[in-house]
Amino acid sequence: MAEAREVRTTCPYCGVGCGVLAEIAADGTTTVRGDPEHPANFGRLCSKGSALGETLGLEGRLLQPEVLGKPASWDEALDLVASKFSQAIAEHGPDAVAFYVSGQLLTEDYYVANKLMKGFVGSGNIDTNSRLCMASSVAGHRRAFGEDIVPGVYEDFECADLIVLTGSNTAWCHPVLYQRMLAARRERGTKIVVIDPRRTATADECDLHLALDPGTDVLMFNGLLAYLVQAEKIDTGFIRDHTSGFDAAAGLAGADAPTIARVAKGCGLAAADVRAFYDLFAGTERTVTVYSQGVNQSAHGTDKVNAIINCHLATGRIGKPGMGPFSVTGQPNAMGGREVGGLANQLAAHMDFADEANIDRVSRFWNAPNIARRGGLKAVDMFQAVADGRIKALWVMGTNPAVSMPDASRVRAALAKCEFVVVSDVTRTDTTRYADVLLPAAAWGEKDGTVTNSERRLSRQRPFLPPPGVARADWRIVCEVAARMGFGDAFTYQTPAEIFREHAALSAFENAGGRLFDIGGMADLSDEDYSAFAPRHWPVLERGEQQTRLFGDGRFPTPDGRARFVPVRQEATAFSVDVDYPLALNTGRLRDQWHTMTRTGNVPRLMAHAPEPAVELHPADAAAHRLKDGDLAHLSTRFGSVRARVRVTEAQRRGQAFMPMHWSGQFAARAAAGLLSSPVTDPHSGQPELKHVPARIVRENTGWTGVLITRRDLRPTGFVHWSRHAVDGGWVYELTGTEPPDQGILLARKLLGVQRRDQLLEYTDRRGLAYRAAAIDDGGAMAEALLAAAPDQLPARDWLVSLLATRQKLSTADRHALLSGRSPVPMPAIGRVVCACFHVGANQLASAVASGCDSLEAIGSTLRAGTNCGSCRSEIRAIIDARHIQAAE
Repeated sequence: MAEAREVRTTCPYCGVGCGVLAEIAADGTTTVRGDPEHPANFGRLCSKGSALGETLGLEGRLLQPEVLGKPASWDEALDLVASKFSQAIAEHGPDAVAFYVSGQLLTEDYYVANKLMKGFVGSGNIDTNSRLCMASSVAGHRRAFGEDIVPGVYEDFECADLIVLTGSNTAWCHPVLYQRMLAARRERGTKIVVIDPRRTATADECDLHLALDPGTDVLMFNGLLAYLVQAEKIDTGFIRDHTSGFDAAAGLAGADAPTIARVAKGCGLAAADVRAFYDLFAGTERTVTVYSQGVNQSAHGTDKVNAIINCHLATGRIGKPGMGPFSVTGQPNAMGGREVGGLANQLAAHMDFADEANIDRVSRFWNAPNIARRGGLKAVDMFQAVADGRIKALWVMGTNPAVSMPDASRVRAALAKCEFVVVSDVTRTDTTRYADVLLPAAAWGEKDGTVTNSERRLSRQRPFLPPPGVARADWRIVCEVAARMGFGDAFTYQTPAEIFREHAALSAFENAGGRLFDIGGMADLSDEDYSAFAPRHWPVLERGEQQTRLFGDGRFPTPDGRARFVPVRQEATAFSVDVDYPLALNTGRLRDQWHTMTRTGNVPRLMAHAPEPAVELHPADAAAHRLKDGDLAHLSTRFGSVRARVRVTEAQRRGQAFMPMHWSGQFAARAAAGLLSSPVTDPHSGQPELKHVPARIVRENTGWTGVLITRRDLRPTGFVHWSRHAVDGGWVYELTGTEPPDQGILLARKLLGVQRRDQLLEYTDRRGLAYRAAAIDDGGAMAEALLAAAPDQLPARDWLVSLLATRQKLSTADRHALLSGRSPVPMPAIGRVVCACFHVGANQLASAVASGCDSLEAIGSTLRAGTNCGSCRSEIRAIIDARHIQAAE
């Protein structure tokens, strides 16, 4: 038996870049915990990171290549990929092919993919799902600083006296960072301001929440700049010595947002709240403004970024402890992809196509005379080109555009029409069904390379499991295709360390400090040092210098060394709500889910908090549309439609709605937010508007509802709506139809997997309007159960779900009770899971509060809930507060 071992690696989820320790026991089982020595998280993990050990199973994994849906060898598959791409290039030119890649790739994977497309195919047509995530930050940084630079580090959150969170539900999306912010609030009195149309978990623990109207961020920060000028709170020396363009930016801001009253009216806020924020910002030198997708995912996202940066430049609050604008990224290696040129408008190593000298430099370094001379198609335009037939061959790597892209129905139609589609991934997705060639890639736990987090810190991702089947690393797959296309001499790498050294050398090549991205100090890293690589910030210069914060010396990577103010004005949203589409729909993340749930959707405790796709509405909007909590609704925009359960909540403002982005065809019939989203993009960044699209909602007149509790992995068909969520031991399928109950029962019964009638217990009421069945396996345990009835008439299912997990042999009493859904002996239900880290439910919390646990600390001491990532603290507090109110009545 092998010896137990522990491997230090990095979490594959968000851009926080948490360190992880994977412990592999002698029997091969793996447990995962936070790395207490990693400076991004110091041992803390969020609910998703804590459950990483539960995502390592091989269920659903791609284990061998497929060609036209049939198993194939690697040689057969790669020969076909190379020949089809080569043929398209020969017949139609290099722009007839494209790669669509992912922030899930490691830097080494990204590097070779970009090198192949831009350097040797000779096209700029490689773009990444980071285009949907952080492209507006990239464009804003380049306009202001001359380069895509995040100047600050995480320690700034602990040094700041004011943290402004705008467009960022940090408590749910970056909870480890949020806990660092809350610690500063407790220990130093740091003020936290949240700017977000929704009242999120982040807004529940702040000093001021500004629930501005969607899309009015530029007006808010233009007003702040104008106020800083009027109050004489600007740093005139810094502006004079280290910036350009101030007068134009300040003049336009003053015209756009001349008064607090004008800002308050335009943003839908109380003037007193706007003034409170402006006074806080003006009077607090150590201020960090943290922004994320709520700013970036907009048709005017770049202008929003520059409006924020303008305020920091005007006050000289940048590059110093506790000061600066701070973009937090959504993916584990979005930053690494930006460094190597993974975006279509970038070249490599923070060089772009605007300067011919950059093209010449990279061409010589790569020995690539046929290098691309201009940028390629950005994501939305790329899939339009696929639809138009301009792109003949497309390779999708590690992402799921059939779900995540805006106007997803159009994207699916484009994929279906494309002459040749390659998908390399770890599991089947909505996108893999369009693949002519399917390539099995290595997953987290099997991958070897580096990633860069939101604070420019490089970390190693180390393998601790062998790739299953014949799966291969992405970089190796790309290199083998490159060799078959005739470019083998440039892709002879045998290890990711070789790729990293070349990447580092390119960053320093003919770079005399003009580009701050420079890791040339690691260009000669030995294999041993690469293996032992400790987390570090870039730049890492050849002379051995390392820097943490940037711009503190007032020097910027622009031709004149000055930062640039960018004049911006508030623009109207691409589409406005109207009589036909009266709601402003926002989309975003849930606390325990990741992207299209290919990893998290299989983990029961991560599905327990929000098991069904839902659309959130304010009570007044629900009433106006004759909807109540739990109804099935049909939600539509100008681009498509979905169905989801209604969740009525005061957290939504009137006239607005929110829907999570995660549900794909693997987990629900038709609930992908991408089907609703607008393909309108920011003119500077190419990032689509995902935070504001006019929508309408109507109640679906359902005739019956059902639930199937089963061990089997199914994709039901023929139902108006279905969704499923993982539970211990199997799956729970929620079923809904518009047919009368008796017809719905006939549909639902077709899902039963019973082979022998003597294994089935059944009950149908005398009117034929309710049906219950349970299947018993050969060992006497419940294998599955089906319940169907008129809406709101289903019995409880907690006990039945628990039987699926235990697989215990049923007693006679159990068998008699099966069709009632109720345990023959009292069985307390934990209720809806609130704390995913420790699987603590609402009923447990309510009971603890009733027993005297009247604080977060007391709850944490008793149940541990809220003591890990802390993202459930606001919900726990709501339960405590509800009990206090009840006691006072």
